[in-house]
Amino acid sequence: MIKTQDVKFKGRHFNLAGRLFFPENFDETVEYPTIVVTHPTSATMNQPSTIYATKLAENGFVTFAFDASYQGRSEGEPRYIEDPANRTTDIMYSIDYLNTLPYVDNDRIGAMGICAGGGYTINAAKTDKRIKAVGGVAAASAGMAYRESFGPDDQLIEKLNEVAAQRAAEANGAEPMMTQFIPNSPEEYASSGMDALDIEEAVDYYRTPRGADEYAPNKLRFSSLALMLNSNPADMVDKLLTQPLQLVVGDKVGNFGSYRFGHEIYNKAASKQKHLNVIEGVSHYDLYDQAKAVEPAVEILAKFFKENL
Repeated sequence: MIKTQDVKFKGRHFNLAGRLFFPENFDETVEYPTIVVTHPTSATMNQPSTIYATKLAENGFVTFAFDASYQGRSEGEPRYIEDPANRTTDIMYSIDYLNTLPYVDNDRIGAMGICAGGGYTINAAKTDKRIKAVGGVAAASAGMAYRESFGPDDQLIEKLNEVAAQRAAEANGAEPMMTQFIPNSPEEYASSGMDALDIEEAVDYYRTPRGADEYAPNKLRFSSLALMLNSNPADMVDKLLTQPLQLVVGDKVGNFGSYRFGHEIYNKAASKQKHLNVIEGVSHYDLYDQAKAVEPAVEILAKFFKENL
């Protein structure tokens, strides 16, 4: 039985919410290899992060999941911002917290993330060399996904002009504008005219009892789009991403680009030891919670982290 402990820890300007997962027969006098697990956009630590943190704890690691700044049970105003810079430093502040725990071996800290959490983990590992090994499950670039979803460059500029106008309005007292990451229900998706595997599966995961969480309300502050559209965790990986690297993707390719992003990072990374495993018959969202995808992914990750931490 995996025991957990919910904690508050210091972020840059306010406290973040986190959860520790302890292996069986945990002994607080022993120093353990420890893994930070970072959630996707629109998610919280209660969703895929808890699944992977639990299963890696079953393999003998202390693991740590957390809610991003401005989201979930973490503090931060205004709410529902998705800021890649903050998401990256959240990982670093998580490691700051872990550095204070007597049962964490500070020389054996790894980090992994799911979907955009994988992209943010890669971004953090480029400059935070306390991270000794890096994992990504369906790792993706939120910036790439949003840039491509808005279409050609002229449409991107149009969207940025809309964000600029809204920020100016809010600076002058207008109510904050909220949008959403995905359609709010299967019915809304069905009537939207969309035809994209990852969007359909995102709705099935996040907006049904399968994966819905009360702390993940599918809200996004509209001005956050400008922050995401300018983000690219693949930058400089050829120079700065030097740690051992393990990427896991499914071969059912969707529009969020995790299959493509995984190959891009694998090909570019400066890591001398790097692996890319493609699980057959598996989609991006299968890797969130479906046994046929999660079980082999955990087996791959557990072996990798045991060898490198």
